[in-house]
Amino acid sequence: MTTPFPFTAVVGQDDLRLALLLNAVSPAVGGVLVRGEKGTAKSTAVRALSALLPEVAVVPGCRFSCDPSSPDPACPDGPHETGPGAQRPARMVELPVGASEDRLVGALDIERALAEGVKAFEPGLLADAHRGILYVDEVNLLHDHLVDLLLDAAAMGASYVEREGVSVRHAARFLLVGTMNPEEGELRPQLLDRFGLTVEVAASREPDQRVEVVRRRLAYDDDPEGFATRWADEESSVRARIIAARALLPSVRLGDGALRQIAATCAAFEVDGMRADIVMARTATALAAWAGRTDVLAEDVRQAALLALPHRRRRNPFDAPGLDENKLDETLEEFAEQEKGQEQGSEDDDPDPDGGPDGSGGGGGQQPPESDSDGPEGDDAGARPEAGEGGEPQPSGTGSGEQQPVRASEPFRTKVLSVPGLGEGAAGRRSRARTEHGRTTGARRPQGALTKLHLAATIQAAAPHQLARGRAGRGLVVRRDDLRQATREGREGNLVLFVVDASGSMAARQRMSAVKGAVLSLLLDAYQRRDKVGLVTFRGAAADVALPPTSSVDAAAVRLESLPTGGRTPIAAGLLKAHDVLRVERLRDPARRALVVVVTDGRATGGPEPVALAGRAARLFAADGVASVVVDCESGPVRLGLAGQLAGELEGTAVTLDELRADSIVGLVKDVQRRAA
Repeated sequence: MTTPFPFTAVVGQDDLRLALLLNAVSPAVGGVLVRGEKGTAKSTAVRALSALLPEVAVVPGCRFSCDPSSPDPACPDGPHETGPGAQRPARMVELPVGASEDRLVGALDIERALAEGVKAFEPGLLADAHRGILYVDEVNLLHDHLVDLLLDAAAMGASYVEREGVSVRHAARFLLVGTMNPEEGELRPQLLDRFGLTVEVAASREPDQRVEVVRRRLAYDDDPEGFATRWADEESSVRARIIAARALLPSVRLGDGALRQIAATCAAFEVDGMRADIVMARTATALAAWAGRTDVLAEDVRQAALLALPHRRRRNPFDAPGLDENKLDETLEEFAEQEKGQEQGSEDDDPDPDGGPDGSGGGGGQQPPESDSDGPEGDDAGARPEAGEGGEPQPSGTGSGEQQPVRASEPFRTKVLSVPGLGEGAAGRRSRARTEHGRTTGARRPQGALTKLHLAATIQAAAPHQLARGRAGRGLVVRRDDLRQATREGREGNLVLFVVDASGSMAARQRMSAVKGAVLSLLLDAYQRRDKVGLVTFRGAAADVALPPTSSVDAAAVRLESLPTGGRTPIAAGLLKAHDVLRVERLRDPARRALVVVVTDGRATGGPEPVALAGRAARLFAADGVASVVVDCESGPVRLGLAGQLAGELEGTAVTLDELRADSIVGLVKDVQRRAA
């Protein structure tokens, strides 16, 4: 067994270590989501924590790790008698990104069902993780339905399985830890909210600290056991402190004052629902126990807010998680003043007409974070990256006729643009596809390894041959030829490749603002439907890949906002560059189908015979059967209809900016599907 890197030897990352330890003290906090760049000891710290957890007593032979002092009365392996049990280390179970639903929650034991004719439950990873740690690396890449199941079990402390004639409920209380790199895509805000705490980690910029990280890592790699031995005393000390904090936790008193502080903080930051209040209360209690106190103090509430609220401040996918610490301090100070005034019985003149305590907060000290959208601490500061706010746009290169970036208009809700036909790509929410998850539509003979057994079809195939096969007893005689693979239909995610015209003909500020707003709206839709996105822009004499295909829709929004305009309109260059991007992406991800969204007014002016060249480039997409939509940005009383002609060459559909909104797009989707039929 590999010796884990000692938890206490991790350099820096104080917030990460604290969040993990608080969950070790009180798993009811709800787990930790660790966000950060690669190479920042996220996985190392999580794996190291398992060695610190105290051993657990379990009922011998119980697959669900029941506590012998209070066994679960509904345990599928029960009932168990109370009594002494066996001691074993707390487990750390890793959930792979590609795990199936059966592997996570458990399923019918197919072998016993077919061989013995009995219904038996085979436990999954949730049962293995009970009373231990369940770790999901790259949780943002895990299929949404698995994340939903995982977080439901973590919230309820139990797993419920109702499938294939099996009805099972078993305890599933574990410390849930997920790690992710935001560059590879975000979790939906609804799923972010289900994690109790979140921590942002980054590599230190201090040379001395970086040197120490390298020194310790090299020492560990040279002699893992010797390195662990040198840190054994520190590890034992932290382990003892966890045990003491767990014992103290039931005695910690969360007074009305602390509860009101928590409620005031959550109200001030306008978090949705009540989960934040509950998580903050549990976290503050765990902080007090960790500090060896039986009373929750204001400092515990503040620290709990810093860990429990940042990811709940996200209003839309393009908001960056974060918390304004100045506003937090002002809220707590204001609450303290109000409490002090009430205790003194002071009710004469509005005690806070000018917003807050003396001096430093000043008049209206609470309001700027709410109302000043241009400041770095404003509530909407992370909603969309602003290039050139306040009339001072940032320089963005040089070139003839280049204009500075303009802000995108407010995004709006769109209806789905789907790729026609039935695909077989990664699970998502856009186009129809054969998937591992979804509704069962039939059965077929397996092609290669059997992954999803269609039990009824398999039994039907085997039943007529039982007499000839000499069946005796209850068991069903099944052969390889009888096995049937379940075919299921769900939704897939696509590659939505935006090809955006940034030429001079698009450069009118109001017009480009509307164009960026439309693309931003489609990016928001792509985020919600779990697509990959890419961005190709063309202007002047060439086209550029502003963003290679990625799952990070946030990155596409950043590139879009900083997009400069000006110069000629080389539509052919933009289409050819997009065609190259798709060709390379097919090699990387051949099952993922593409939807190309060309945003232009169609006025090709770059290079010799620009219109003819654009037509020939467009026909490459038609020949490959790539689904496409042209967003016609032409405006004014005289319209040439060139974008519509381009859509014809693409064998796609043209739609105006106005038609992208709300119900207008329904006709577009039907038109795309009708053309492909």
